[in-house]
Amino acid sequence: MNKISLAFSPCPNDTFIFDAMVHHKIDTEGFEFEYEMADVEELNQSAFNNKYDVCKVSYHAYLYLIDKYVLLHSGSALGEDVGPLFISKKSLHKEDFSNINVAVPGKYTTASLLLSLAYPEIQHKQDIIFSAIEEGVLSGKFDAGVIIHENRFTYHQRGLQLIADLGKTWYQMTQQAIPLGGIVIKRDLAPATQLSINRILKRSIEFAFKNPDSAKNFIRCNAQEMSEEIMYKHINLYVNDYTIDLGRKGRKAVTSVFEIAVEKKLIAEFPQKSLFL
Repeated sequence: MNKISLAFSPCPNDTFIFDAMVHHKIDTEGFEFEYEMADVEELNQSAFNNKYDVCKVSYHAYLYLIDKYVLLHSGSALGEDVGPLFISKKSLHKEDFSNINVAVPGKYTTASLLLSLAYPEIQHKQDIIFSAIEEGVLSGKFDAGVIIHENRFTYHQRGLQLIADLGKTWYQMTQQAIPLGGIVIKRDLAPATQLSINRILKRSIEFAFKNPDSAKNFIRCNAQEMSEEIMYKHINLYVNDYTIDLGRKGRKAVTSVFEIAVEKKLIAEFPQKSLFL
């Protein structure tokens, strides 16, 4: 078998969509996937170091990976008017934002990018692992934080309150879905291999939709939040038609990230290489 190195996060979205392909529940066209799991920012850094053939990355990170990787049509997480949550322990007002210390789940996460676009006056940000953000805010170490993954369904149970849904602020700014994370593949792999991997991933996602209980054990043993209800709420939020295939609307949303990055001078110019496989 041809071996492909693969990396994705342990969040329910990823384990749901990758389960069938890494466990040979579908036709993998002669490929064997040697996979690892890591936190989203660790995945971004791994891609910067060209570590894996196929890797889940934040769309923020993809701004800087265009020379090394190209985006697969399948596997993306896009939110429709919903995204990372900006939360705090106590009420905050916009006039306070220039002085607050905010925990974010990594410099190159899309969550960090969205916070900067929505509230450019926030200058004091600290990168910590996503699973430690709630505790950091509750302890008073941080005035606020940006949470991702399953935490969005449970933060209020711990006495935290919502400042803003950054997916909504993005939609108000662009009228587009927010591209949070996508699956990229090395540009130097053979075109036939790239296309094959995209087909396999699409097949894996379609299998997951048709057999939603098949991945349950894989999801449960890797999820931060063990409640089955919460796991599947998270999956239903971001695994959707865009995940099967970005389509025209999804590609337009991804393109808007790059257009805004140029406008805000995050990157010098719009990439000359194709964003999409």
